Amino acid sequence: MSIIQMSDALANKIAAGEVVERPSSVVKELVENSIDANSTWIKIDIAEAGLQSIRITDNGDGLSEEDTDKAFLRHATSKIRNETDLFHIRTLGFRGEALASIASVSRLTIKTSQGDSAGTYLSLEGGKVLEKKKSDARKGTEITVEDLFFNTPARLKYMKSLNTELGHVTDLLNRMALSHPEIRFEATHNGKGLFKTSGTGDLLQVISQIYGMNVAKKMLPVKHKTLDFSIEGYIAKPEITRASRAYVSTIINGRYIRNVALTQAILRGYHTLLPIGRSPIVVLAIDMDPILVDVNVHPAKLEVRFSKDRELYAAIERTIKTKFREITLIPELEQKPKLKEKTFQNTLDFDRPIKKDSFEGEGWQENHNVIHEDTGDNTVQWSEIPASDDSGSITEETTPSISGNNEMANVQAQSDLPEEMAKPRVPTLYPIGQLQGTYIMAQNENGLYMVDQHAAQERIKYEFFKEKLGRPTNESQELLLPMTFEFSKQESLFIEEYKEDLEKVGLYLEQFGNQTYIIRSHPNWFPTGFEEEVIREMIDQIMNEEKVNVESIREEAAILMSCKRSIKANHYLNQDEMFRLLEDLRKTTDPFTCPHGRPIIVHFSTYELEKMFKRIM
Repeated sequence: MSIIQMSDALANKIAAGEVVERPSSVVKELVENSIDANSTWIKIDIAEAGLQSIRITDNGDGLSEEDTDKAFLRHATSKIRNETDLFHIRTLGFRGEALASIASVSRLTIKTSQGDSAGTYLSLEGGKVLEKKKSDARKGTEITVEDLFFNTPARLKYMKSLNTELGHVTDLLNRMALSHPEIRFEATHNGKGLFKTSGTGDLLQVISQIYGMNVAKKMLPVKHKTLDFSIEGYIAKPEITRASRAYVSTIINGRYIRNVALTQAILRGYHTLLPIGRSPIVVLAIDMDPILVDVNVHPAKLEVRFSKDRELYAAIERTIKTKFREITLIPELEQKPKLKEKTFQNTLDFDRPIKKDSFEGEGWQENHNVIHEDTGDNTVQWSEIPASDDSGSITEETTPSISGNNEMANVQAQSDLPEEMAKPRVPTLYPIGQLQGTYIMAQNENGLYMVDQHAAQERIKYEFFKEKLGRPTNESQELLLPMTFEFSKQESLFIEEYKEDLEKVGLYLEQFGNQTYIIRSHPNWFPTGFEEEVIREMIDQIMNEEKVNVESIREEAAILMSCKRSIKANHYLNQDEMFRLLEDLRKTTDPFTCPHGRPIIVHFSTYELEKMFKRIM
């Protein structure tokens, strides 16, 4: 084996593999250079998601003829003069590989001028200069990158669909705009408007332009300063959540970065205010001495290291918690018209046998807190029991009334259950009292049991809703009033790409403006009162998984409904209510944990009790 020195062309292609992963990587490097050039206006024109062409135009400082010649040399930089500069970096595009790497895998042209004389024009192909001449004297720079990866076809195999690649570009531009609200960004795709901000320096206005006015109205400003850190930005109220953490944007010294520990600190600031599995919308800009942060640990500069990381995480967590203590977190209820749901039937015919498999959608509800109402005409109407009223007391309907033919129907339905489901996995428990309005104390011949009443009803309702949502019909429910949604540009792109998949599961989104959609109908299995959460969940899923998994969405919806519609702690029950809750729990498939994995029952055997009181030694 002999050792040779690689050519510059080969070395640049290898470097391009680290820096230029996809079209959005090119946009990132070029826009960062424009920001460093003190631009107040940056325009991005993209064709075919950037694979065909990317043009970045700015009104920045521009380059001299000499600097233009040097800009495409490997390891060329205007930011770093010595080793000390590596630890005092405040600029974005400081690395020398970017322009050389991009030029090595594309056909690139640049027109640049400092405004006081004629500018410079360069044309490169595969990293080699083909033409150089004078250009106009407009101050600023225009770089056009065409036929990306034309000489590295293997890289094209790793590219996703055009909408996916364009989604990465728009997500990047969102972060850039959030990081620099003082810069006016304009973007087009195939000649059509894609993205635009005003550049007024108002961060909340940028948030509104990206996520919509409804989200912007629910954002809370936060600001905190220590000796080492300055923290400023906006956090969403806990009622505004998403299924993905991608909506948490952290910015360090003007640079958007990804840091798991930083995101965790933000989530800890929300503590128990967030539903399990949900994340907030947050934009936090953190300014610190460059000596405290190392941004040169990732080729694309997306990951960083902090010197005083614990102090920073604690400051962020404390800032968010303090903000929530200052305000009242009572969501404003929007009055919605009650819609008549289309179910497969509202009555049951007792002339035919009742089979579990014959119930779909909202049909099979026996063994779960359900009121069976005798209508007097040999039919049964099924309706859900409310958990409790606002005063904190159980309503009279909480204890189901079963009589006559309804009881026979219940027995018949139980007889059709699989054997392992029909046999209770918990013995009969007899309530003897309640501890702190939270735990039911019960007994039998085996000893003492403590039951978490909220977790117990969560399990009961979860299995009820899971079965209810798990057998949906293909019918859609027409809405009296259409639902209106505002999505970000990235979300809109995914909606357009997966529109057919969404329609196959019964969700039809009709575009009503640039990033606004209306929904006139939705599948009838959507849980009443949780339609918006389910629709948002579906959009988040196609963004994260590039598919629609209805089963997992129904699972999440069942968990969400079971939690919100269960009795809470400090809720006092009478003996009958406790006994009914324990009996309903016994009938569930898995009565040992709630849907979130918390234990429901703790058992103290008679032997353990007697040993505790020294009755036995």
